[in-house]
Amino acid sequence: MKMNRRKFLKGMLSVSATAVIGPSLLVSTDAKASSELLDGVWRTTGSHWGAFRARVVGGEVAEIVPFSHDKNPSQMIDGIKGLIYNPSRVRYPMVRLDWLKRSEGWNTTRGDNRFVRVTWDQALDLFYAELERVQKTYGPSGLLAGQTGWRQTGQFQSCTTHMQRALAMHGYFVKKIGDYSTGAGQTILPYVLGSTEVYAQQTSWPLVLENAKQIIIWANDPVKNAQVGWQCPTHDVYDYFAQLKDKVAKGETRVICVDPVASKTQKYLGCEHQYINPQTDVPFMLAIAHTLYTEKLYDKNFLDVYCLGFEDFIGYVMGQTKDKVEKTPEWAAEICGISADGIRDFARMLASDRTQIMFGWCVQRQQHGEQPYWMGAVIASMLGGIGLPGGGVSYAHHYSGIGEPATGAAGPGGFPRNLDPGMTPLHNNNDFKGFSSTIPVARWIESIEEPGKEINYNGNKVKLPPIKMVVVSGNNPWHHHQDHNRMKKAYHNIETAVTIDFAWTATCRFSDIVLPACTQFERDDIDLYGAYSATGVLAMHKLVDPLYQSRTDFDIFKGLTQRFGVGKDKEFAQDMNDMQWVEKLYNECAEANKGKFAMPDFETFWKDGYVSFGEGSTFVRHAAFREDPELNPLGTPSGFIEITSRKIGSYGYEYCQEHPMWFEKAERSHGGPGSDKFPFWLQSCHPDKRLHSQMCESPAMRETYAVQGREPAYINPADAKAKGIKDGDLIRVYNDRGQLIAGAVVSDSYPPGVIRIQEGAWYGPTGSEIGAIDTYGDPNTVTLDVGTSELAQACSAYTCLVEYEKFKGEAPAVNAFSGPIEVKI
Repeated sequence: MKMNRRKFLKGMLSVSATAVIGPSLLVSTDAKASSELLDGVWRTTGSHWGAFRARVVGGEVAEIVPFSHDKNPSQMIDGIKGLIYNPSRVRYPMVRLDWLKRSEGWNTTRGDNRFVRVTWDQALDLFYAELERVQKTYGPSGLLAGQTGWRQTGQFQSCTTHMQRALAMHGYFVKKIGDYSTGAGQTILPYVLGSTEVYAQQTSWPLVLENAKQIIIWANDPVKNAQVGWQCPTHDVYDYFAQLKDKVAKGETRVICVDPVASKTQKYLGCEHQYINPQTDVPFMLAIAHTLYTEKLYDKNFLDVYCLGFEDFIGYVMGQTKDKVEKTPEWAAEICGISADGIRDFARMLASDRTQIMFGWCVQRQQHGEQPYWMGAVIASMLGGIGLPGGGVSYAHHYSGIGEPATGAAGPGGFPRNLDPGMTPLHNNNDFKGFSSTIPVARWIESIEEPGKEINYNGNKVKLPPIKMVVVSGNNPWHHHQDHNRMKKAYHNIETAVTIDFAWTATCRFSDIVLPACTQFERDDIDLYGAYSATGVLAMHKLVDPLYQSRTDFDIFKGLTQRFGVGKDKEFAQDMNDMQWVEKLYNECAEANKGKFAMPDFETFWKDGYVSFGEGSTFVRHAAFREDPELNPLGTPSGFIEITSRKIGSYGYEYCQEHPMWFEKAERSHGGPGSDKFPFWLQSCHPDKRLHSQMCESPAMRETYAVQGREPAYINPADAKAKGIKDGDLIRVYNDRGQLIAGAVVSDSYPPGVIRIQEGAWYGPTGSEIGAIDTYGDPNTVTLDVGTSELAQACSAYTCLVEYEKFKGEAPAVNAFSGPIEVKI
């Protein structure tokens, strides 16, 4: 199965044209009844943006309408057709020209976008040959296949699962821990509250609405972010947002959004807005704690019964320990931009009635991001509301319908990620030669850049492995990682990058072998409807056949494992095809719910497209712990809320010590470090009209917000006027790390000194050279790539300063959405 490159190149010349031309774009290979060809057929499916029904005519999606059970559909389903039929589709297996000819001394610069079209057999042969070479040359520490992200929906066709199972059949490899969304939060909160919290069900919205007199929406924009979900969202949460809006209007509930900007949620609810200087939440919270303590507004009984370590923490607040600085409102006001009296009033308000605090995730995606989440738990503990309906602290009420009442039903399982009992890898070598087999996900570029470097992580030492090959399936690390020019430099150190995807993302452009997966709308699958509510089970009917030469992830990795030996593809698939797997997952779900929820047979379900589990019931986060902390302890070392963590203190870290503290940032606006040269804080939050980078390639959706074909940059009117920038102008945003072009949107929703470019904009530099300007407007061209602290080593994209100016001269054309430059050899 080994392949000589020179033989491969010669073989390319003899490949017939028909071998590389796939089925047509629009016409299905199946015969169609005349009525179906004329009128079409309606099919049901789901997505990250919600469920919908599609009318398919002649093998083409002609119309999309919201699912009948979705009363609050997202506008983003209007972009679905643009995902299927978009110019960025990966149409054929492709191999980067310079990588293919490197044995002849060709330059190995990635990013020049020159690719050679190959057959599936040739591409899979090369993929397999590289796995063999890397395993035999470097061992498992040379292969990174743990890079994960927001795959397409579907329980069976989950790309990372298929990829990691197939590669595990070949040998061991480096995996990751944590994620970019909540890396700091999911690491610190188990020490404080006993679980990661960020992906856990929270107090049900009906109970919050009924019992909370005050809701603090802190660095959180649920009206924007709840449009999407890891599994198919129901969007029922928007009914509760509407009820909250009504309660605000009637004066029944006080809602305050703590945020540097006027968010979509604040505008929708018509609620109060508490401005705060960017990245200064911790000084504000420390001063709140100071006020609650000195004015005796805190719940001493709750702290005594349910918490440990308050005395050590309050000693720091009162200036008796550590830096010997008392954290008064006057001290905090100079940093956070809120007056001392305003801080005192805010603290008194919190203590005046039952208060529910709801944090978003952006606030922990900054340097020292562990600290604001820890402080949030401390403030909630001082208020004594944890475990009460409408009280305490939440870190997830903006995500994936969390807070919708849950049915308690079991959802369908998935395709196995791990090897079956008795299965042995082709290369059964588990010797990582002293390097770590698992690394924090946001430190993978550092591993490529500085192999052998030792870093601290969560009480352990991690020795970064010498990664030589990277395999990515169905996600886009060239979107979600920071500092793209650093990535360009680091990528010189790897030998092979393989990407499996359906669109030409920047990750594909910087790869060597690119394999075309189909979209989720070109395959059959099954999904849970409502990730946290478990409202029902949704059939994901294939809408059209795979376009061009794309294949399902299942078929791609069956093809790869076939090269591992006779029968290995059957072993990978457990000798079942796609629909057998979908039926198996459904039947297992029905068995798990037997006696509680009656589910029809599979044939009936598949025809109807949906099974409902009915109404859900309400839930109070931490209620059992509050009722009896000894019988229902938290998962912390002590079983109690740990305001001071002796375990973290024992690690001896400089930037995450035994209790929450304020640490200055490497870059901070409004007079902070670096602001003399780059005065504007770049807010790169989750987008409003896509899911991270998914949907950015949909032309119809992109046209609803793009400015002169570029990603919008939202700026303050006074700042714009001072720079001679008008709404609709192109601007250059830059710092020492890189530069990008974006389109100016001038709005008083953004304060002076702040600029917002939503993350997920596709990276399209003018060239492969370091420092090339990004033509579309990806904020990660300029963001800072440092770990949050020694504890989580998570991404800190929110610690970033920039300067901007009106773009001068003729702007280069946007190249982020075009396919590769196809080279014939």
